[in-house]
Amino acid sequence: MYWEKLSQDKVKEIIFDALQHNQNYRTDQILGLPATYLDSEEFYPGAPFLQNAPYLSALVANPNHIGCHTMELSQSEDVFKGTHEIELDLLRLCAEQVLNGNQGEQDGYVATGGTEGNIQAMWVYRNYFINECAAKLQEIAVVYSEDTHYSIPKGVNILGISSIIASVNNDSREVELEDLRMKLKDSVQNGCKYFILIVNMGTTMFGSIDDLDKMSIVFDDLDLNYKVHADAAFGGFIYPFSNHNNKLSFQHPKLNSIVLDGHKMLQAPYGTGVFLIRKEYLKYVCTKEARYIPGKDYTLCGSRSGANAIVLWMIMKIRGSEGWKVKIHRLVDRTTHLCSRLRELGVEFYRNPFMNIVAIRSEFISEKLAEKYKLMADRYDGRPAWWKIVVMSHVKQGVLDQFITDLKADLYEHSKSCTT
Repeated sequence: MYWEKLSQDKVKEIIFDALQHNQNYRTDQILGLPATYLDSEEFYPGAPFLQNAPYLSALVANPNHIGCHTMELSQSEDVFKGTHEIELDLLRLCAEQVLNGNQGEQDGYVATGGTEGNIQAMWVYRNYFINECAAKLQEIAVVYSEDTHYSIPKGVNILGISSIIASVNNDSREVELEDLRMKLKDSVQNGCKYFILIVNMGTTMFGSIDDLDKMSIVFDDLDLNYKVHADAAFGGFIYPFSNHNNKLSFQHPKLNSIVLDGHKMLQAPYGTGVFLIRKEYLKYVCTKEARYIPGKDYTLCGSRSGANAIVLWMIMKIRGSEGWKVKIHRLVDRTTHLCSRLRELGVEFYRNPFMNIVAIRSEFISEKLAEKYKLMADRYDGRPAWWKIVVMSHVKQGVLDQFITDLKADLYEHSKSCTT
């Protein structure tokens, strides 16, 4: 897991050179594209600061990255070939350096985020089963834990397939394997033959990590036909750096696709997800009707902002792999210290030791405290069972110390009222 750190000047040089290799709406004879640069009344192209702002310059230039540029048979729109190369380098970096993929063996694109990437994966595997196994919709089921992000049931609804939701242990947040086995058996008896397994690299509420080895044994014991997708929208840019024994990578023979989100740990703008999948699978979602697009379209969203690919690449290159590891270890250490203070107070919580999420049982958190620190509940349609803290870059040690002080005072007042 290594990539070179580049200076700000070198990053600017590469981005501006890529923009030069794109065609320019202002200077070139472009008649056929249904797009242009950003509105000049709001985004003045001659602003002096743009000379030192490669991302904003790309945003104003408005390159479209429609399609999937990693496909060998795909002819990308050559009007924006310069910035397409930036996206390709970003995808290689994420697939091969962060997620340990073999060189040149993954396809992908910069998506709008984890939700799109999760639905894209389910769409691919649904069509794979239909095309390769003559599967009917009612024979395909998506399998996931009760802690999984709501984008999965959203995708199930859109795609017209069914769900199998596995229970988790309330303390360890691990999938209950016998519950999973029982529900899979029942599903098979009811006519399901093909399965899409979603595993989590950092659930939204708990930051928990699913054990693919244990879960796949259940599928294999039952001799099921299944494909595996990892939702690493939150954990993808932290867990591989904090845990060197991360098994949710492209080195795992069962794992077929992964989605990451740049707008979380990378502190990139929204709309910067990264969808990655092994070669030979995106063909199952080729939109052949997109005849006017060179190379067709293999993505759920269609047109995509090239600036979003550029900003992800910039962030990763300016920090370098070593700089990124330092940042992640700092956040994990800060989270570990918070957990130590919670233990001293006898507060019950869940936390994966390699993650920066702490879920505290609701009986230890007053509504007043939750509101003051903007804690997130596991549900708002009923009484919360958990309140969540996420130690992001803006969460400084002083704020955590103040939270512990306030929590200690709350607990004292609660115990005093109970004794009286």
